[in-house]
Amino acid sequence: MRLWSERILVVLPESHALAAQDVVYWTDLQDQTILLSQYDPGRELEGLLTTKLTSTSDRLRIERHDVSRGVLKSLVAMGLGLSLVLESDIGANFPGLTYREVRDGTGPSRLEFAAAWREDNESPPLRDFIKLLNERYPASFPV
Repeated sequence: MRLWSERILVVLPESHALAAQDVVYWTDLQDQTILLSQYDPGRELEGLLTTKLTSTSDRLRIERHDVSRGVLKSLVAMGLGLSLVLESDIGANFPGLTYREVRDGTGPSRLEFAAAWREDNESPPLRDFIKLLNERYPASFPV
């Protein structure tokens, strides 16, 4: 079941050259150091980054950190690299940082969120949750 999707944004220092652009394309990130958390959605964003830049993956500089997204933003503010976030993360403002939408040739890049039901799962709370989703969002969920 498709739940929702969010745009992917790059967070960068206001003084960075890419901050002058309205949008950033994946190829603009190929020579940048990208700071990612080892926590969700860090792994998904890393997978997307390497997929979008397959021809330049040998030049890709990804640093994984065992820290929260807030700490990553502090590292970006210190000029240690750029980071990727989801649009729901822009509510937490940090001085000196800016966000730009990441696009490819087809438009804004998005990360999709979904739920899957295993037939062998007999969890009553999960079954009730799926039923609630079906009732509240019938157009989004198959019955």
